[in-house]
Amino acid sequence: MTNKNTVDRSADNMRILAMAMVEKAKSGHPGGAMGGIDFINVLYSEFLQYDPNDLEWINRDRFFLDPGHMSPMLYAVLCMSGSISIDEIQSFRQWGSVTAGHPEVDASIGIENTSGPLGQGHTMAVGAAIAEKFLCERFGSWMHHKIYTFISDGGVQEEISQGAGRIAGHLGLNNLIMFYDSNDIQLSTETKDVTSENTAQKYEAWGWKTITIDGNNQDEIRRALRMANEETEKPFLIIGKTIMGKGLVDENGASFEGKTSTHGQPISKAGASFEKSIENLGGNPENPFMIFDDVKAFWNDVKNTKAKQAQAQKQIQKQWEKENPELAEKCKAFFSGTIPHIDFEDIAQQENIASRVASKNVLAVLANTVENMIVSSADLSNSDNTDGFLKQTTRISKNNFCGQFLEAGVAELTMASIMNGMVLHGGVQAACGTFFVFSEYMKPALRLSALMELPVKYIWSHDAFRVGEDGPTHQPVEQEAQIRLMEHVYNHSGKRSFVALRPADAQETSVCWKIAMETKDRPVGLILSRQIIKDLPAKEGSTRYNDALQAYKGAYIVNTVSKTPDIVLVANGSEVSTIYEGALLLEKEHGLSVQVVSAPSEGLFFDQDAEYQQSVLPFDKPILGFTAGLSLNMRNLVGPHGKVWGMNHFGYSAPFEVLDEKFGYTPQNVVKQALEYLKEYKNNPCGKK
Repeated sequence: MTNKNTVDRSADNMRILAMAMVEKAKSGHPGGAMGGIDFINVLYSEFLQYDPNDLEWINRDRFFLDPGHMSPMLYAVLCMSGSISIDEIQSFRQWGSVTAGHPEVDASIGIENTSGPLGQGHTMAVGAAIAEKFLCERFGSWMHHKIYTFISDGGVQEEISQGAGRIAGHLGLNNLIMFYDSNDIQLSTETKDVTSENTAQKYEAWGWKTITIDGNNQDEIRRALRMANEETEKPFLIIGKTIMGKGLVDENGASFEGKTSTHGQPISKAGASFEKSIENLGGNPENPFMIFDDVKAFWNDVKNTKAKQAQAQKQIQKQWEKENPELAEKCKAFFSGTIPHIDFEDIAQQENIASRVASKNVLAVLANTVENMIVSSADLSNSDNTDGFLKQTTRISKNNFCGQFLEAGVAELTMASIMNGMVLHGGVQAACGTFFVFSEYMKPALRLSALMELPVKYIWSHDAFRVGEDGPTHQPVEQEAQIRLMEHVYNHSGKRSFVALRPADAQETSVCWKIAMETKDRPVGLILSRQIIKDLPAKEGSTRYNDALQAYKGAYIVNTVSKTPDIVLVANGSEVSTIYEGALLLEKEHGLSVQVVSAPSEGLFFDQDAEYQQSVLPFDKPILGFTAGLSLNMRNLVGPHGKVWGMNHFGYSAPFEVLDEKFGYTPQNVVKQALEYLKEYKNNPCGKK
């Protein structure tokens, strides 16, 4: 039987650790953590299923923190459960510490997700809940586990919460349990100054079951968690009315709870007394980083119980594996991240098609080959052509997770964050699609994909002004430059954090998909055309697919040049066929030797050795770049003395053929710009004066 006094002592002990972390670091957010600890205390000690000796056990319950600023709360309970040491929490917010200011994903120590940007943490939990049901559908009920998440006022207010709440309710994710830490205090004001909504009714309208409790009362928390675990039809929201800075007192011993000032600074700076608050919570101000003896014994018992429960579950899994060896191998493959062999060269591609259509053809093969792949679209599947995947499977729906396609609705940020959650859960491959111009909505989630090193595949169609009649609101201009910036940001493993691929034709699209599917340590974006693209010819004695395999190097020479080039033309995507045709005119009409380069990924190209880079883009030669985006897309590729023809203004509404003429994306203008540039270059080679 649970000793209620010890449970409360455990919570108070964690409150001391939380405020001591912030006090020592001289920065952080103690107040919210101190109020939310009662829920975390009961959850981790009594309900959350995990193996203290194997924190990456695939069948563990997951806990996704949304308000990353409440990290002291998470670190305190992980210290109690044994995955983080006292020394490590004393290094809170310091260089090289696992206890970063906002948690950074590391499942080996119990941190399931990177959190900080409010709203994304609980949305990732929705993705994990979908993944859990998807996997249970394929492997059986032995794999069933719960997804818990913790949200604050800010997470509820962020717009992404609407998409997450809607989708979770619509799909009936009864494996999802969310605690809303409703303490009525925000960073700079009280919540009543910001909103007057009825949060419970809002979630109930989305199809959730809700209950409102005293979030600092262990009995009410326990009762609510039991109800949540018994729910069979709906996701469950526990609204816990908690007290910001619970247990704090001032120098006179008067309560200092419920103060806005304790949200985002050490409590000694907020107006409370650090020493007297520790005493009020039963601790020793001379040694705040300690675990009480009775609390230590309590958590030792918890860990022993959790380990035994996990072993019992693992025995069930072993028996299932023995009885289902083929499924067991498949399950192992799913969680390893490996994919079946796919001969991308054999994927049928028609002549002269849009790269979005070429992507559609690849997706149809992936749907029939990669059984654990989930693809989603933001209500654009018949335009971004992710319906190539959908037509080979079925939609995921309430009580039916046999399908592999998620209809996200018009919610790009929500969709991308859900993909992150699926990959964090493990066992699935995730890809999502929309128009390239709407990548704007996705960037906060894309950034977390890159930071967490998650191999989410982003499918962006309608890549440039050739969207045409829809006009400038739908015509990407600056988007490619923004996305390619991520190729220049390195992740914590020392690699480029993102791979952006804009293929030149159908076969290069197949190769770019091959690169994407083989990439396991970072996200990949495919930037695809709406309109048809003329296929590039294969080199003599080769095939176009074999030529396009050089896309693995980021940029490569498309044509065969018999002598030293007079000029190098470089582009990616639709513009490659344009500069190729321009090169033919320059050779035929002006006797020039022209080297044509397709550069689908700037990042991959600059990862090649200097000798290869110089052979493809020799900076001692005139290099002219063409891009349907901002000129700076090509600036690094053409070098310091190169020239770029770019799109440095918003588009206009007109048929794309008209826009090509008006904006200068024709073979004839390639010739014109090349001749003018060569004249300039001849008069001033390599920028010399």
